[in-house]
Amino acid sequence: MPVTPEQQAEIDALRANPRPTLRAVSDGMEAHLYTINPVLDHGFVRVIDYMGDDAAICQAARVSYGKGTKSVQNDEGLIRYLMRHWHSTPFEMCELKLHVKLPVFVARQWIRHRTANVNEYSARYSILDREFYIPTEEQLAAQSSINNQGRGEALSGEEAARVLEILKSDAARCYDHYQEMISDEGQQGLARELARMNLPANIYTQWYWKVDLHNLLHFLRLRADSHAQYEIRVYAEEICKLVADWVPFAYKAFEDYRMGGETLSAAALDCVRRMLKGEEVTQETSGMSAREWRELQEVLG
Repeated sequence: MPVTPEQQAEIDALRANPRPTLRAVSDGMEAHLYTINPVLDHGFVRVIDYMGDDAAICQAARVSYGKGTKSVQNDEGLIRYLMRHWHSTPFEMCELKLHVKLPVFVARQWIRHRTANVNEYSARYSILDREFYIPTEEQLAAQSSINNQGRGEALSGEEAARVLEILKSDAARCYDHYQEMISDEGQQGLARELARMNLPANIYTQWYWKVDLHNLLHFLRLRADSHAQYEIRVYAEEICKLVADWVPFAYKAFEDYRMGGETLSAAALDCVRRMLKGEEVTQETSGMSAREWRELQEVLG
């Protein structure tokens, strides 16, 4: 189950007790506060708190730049200018705090983004639930032959069934031993901080994750990308929906300039300029490596 009965009771109580405030609020994010957004088989993302909105970004920018932004006629135009020119500080004025339930191996990827405040569920003090991420058959794939970090063709039939059975049985056996080691049964059980080391990386953990909007968008640019691992990408995609309702102007600019845009090297830009002048440019005359040239061709379609 995504949440425990105790967590659901807390959510219901918080949502049933709205309070007036003088601070800036985002109507889009208010609708998401405390609500569970399921991810994977047992995971979720939910908003605990937030600070700021699109107007807060503009307020900070206008304080910093003063007359330099007077030519920008509206908030959306200013935000697009800031995003287009890679300004970062105004976006740091907004913050988001999430409660996330996720498999341990996803958490170890996620924690590489070191620009957030994190407090994780402690298996030294508490006993982890018997919940494991078991991928669907569609997500079982062989190792890619061209990408050491990626997946290749999907497994199917007997091979997929064999792998799923291994994942399920190994997880169950490890948890059985975990329970056996920490249980008393008339004797002193093993310390929880030691017993946890035998648990598999697909067991679920939870944490509170607080991050400013600038660093959150950097996280989403990498993890919501089609090349990101599926299991972390689905979390990023769920967060994208929240951010789109929270700061719609900033998110639209992010989609246009970060997710949908491309950055060209000086050599690539020179090739494009030469092509626009009618010159036939090849990889041999481009001054680019074969891989750079191939990537430029993909960008240009």
